[in-house]
Amino acid sequence: MIECLTGKIVHIESDNITIDVNNVGYLVFCPNPYQFQQWKNEKATVYTYQHVREDAIRLYGFISREERRLFEKLLQVSGIGPKGALAILASGEPKLVVSAIENEDEKFLVKFPGVGKKTARQIILDLKGKLMELLPSHNWDDDIEADRVTADDCSNNKELNEAVEALKALGYVDREINKILPELNKEELSTDVYIKKALQLMLR
Repeated sequence: MIECLTGKIVHIESDNITIDVNNVGYLVFCPNPYQFQQWKNEKATVYTYQHVREDAIRLYGFISREERRLFEKLLQVSGIGPKGALAILASGEPKLVVSAIENEDEKFLVKFPGVGKKTARQIILDLKGKLMELLPSHNWDDDIEADRVTADDCSNNKELNEAVEALKALGYVDREINKILPELNKEELSTDVYIKKALQLMLR
């Protein structure tokens, strides 16, 4: 496989770039080609993935190895092809995608073109716990401990506990709820008001 290409970015379109390597122009499809705009007509390195089908051979290019690894992981998910994986990576923020998967944040994932609830759930089922190497500086154990402490802190608040159970019934997962618990726990409210405020915070 071609690990990377180093050359001059000579052309940029909405879904691809052309990189000139020793007078040979390589057409490379990218999640967000305009990330390479800063290197237009200058030398740059593009990390590549070669995808082979019976009717086509395509090069996909990425700004970092981490972005490429996430692309490769997404291709392992049933129902996700190169086009879908590129759409997910188009934001240029692999960390946000990894965090959404680890936090079971389906609402974040369904924002991407072609990703419905079923596909979002499949992505989480297939990849959760398998992407931590893409964020080596992030301590997921600290996140788990923080979630536990936050939940314990509100254990004596009956109304807040009832609101949490209602949110779970609506389909929200623990990590989503634990993120907003510190904000909710600042006030003493009725169960209904807690739920209303929680939904507002979720949708921010």
